Amino acid sequence: MKFIYNLAIIFFVVVMYQQPVKAQTYFLDFKLLLNESDAGKKANKLLNDELNQGIKKLKNTEKELQKEEKDIIQQKKLLSPEEYKKKITALRTRVSSLQKDRNSLLESVAKKRRKARKQLFDSLNPIVKNYMSEKNIKIVLDKKNILLGDENLDITKDVMSLLNKKLKSINLN
Repeated sequence: MKFIYNLAIIFFVVVMYQQPVKAQTYFLDFKLLLNESDAGKKANKLLNDELNQGIKKLKNTEKELQKEEKDIIQQKKLLSPEEYKKKITALRTRVSSLQKDRNSLLESVAKKRRKARKQLFDSLNPIVKNYMSEKNIKIVLDKKNILLGDENLDITKDVMSLLNKKLKSINLN
């Protein structure tokens, strides 16, 4: 009889103190925040414009070098071997310089893109921490690391609106 009484008390305590399980793990789509936030869009547009302008200049220079190469090849029989060699060496130097300029442009844009991403993450971190404390969230994961998840656990839109209010643009220089 004492055993049944103890079992009933344990059962009663377990049932009374059992709280509904609420998910305290949510997820964010960081890629979407980087690309679709107001500051992220502006930064992407500026970086793409800079890259496109640089590529356009490099292509014009490349066309000039190709034309110069054709002219040198056509003049090969008219030029002395020393003069021909001198012009070919100068052309190769300019081609090498063009390749260095192309690499420099790509490296510069990549560096600015990394800097913009870091600034965005630095601004995003306190926003997410504050949001977590307000909503009593224990863990926030990146959406790319989630196989399946309830869309109700996605807090990207909420964080995006907070980020857009706080960060209007990113300084790329």
